[in-house]
Amino acid sequence: MRSELEVPRSRTPVLRRVFAGVVLIVAAAIALKIVVGLVVAAFWTIVAVAVVIAILWALKTIFW
Repeated sequence: MRSELEVPRSRTPVLRRVFAGVVLIVAAAIALKIVVGLVVAAFWTIVAVAVVIAILWALKTIFW
């Protein structure tokens, strides 16, 4: 039940909006860091596999 004396809130308080913006920025930064980390991990995995293949190819070429 609502009385006529209550003032309805039409806008979110400024501090709450600022806090929500900060949380959004932090979450986006963490997500970006995770994505960049996955890309870097995939890159170095591919580089490591390429190095192993290159070593095996070179050994085969020299000794066989």
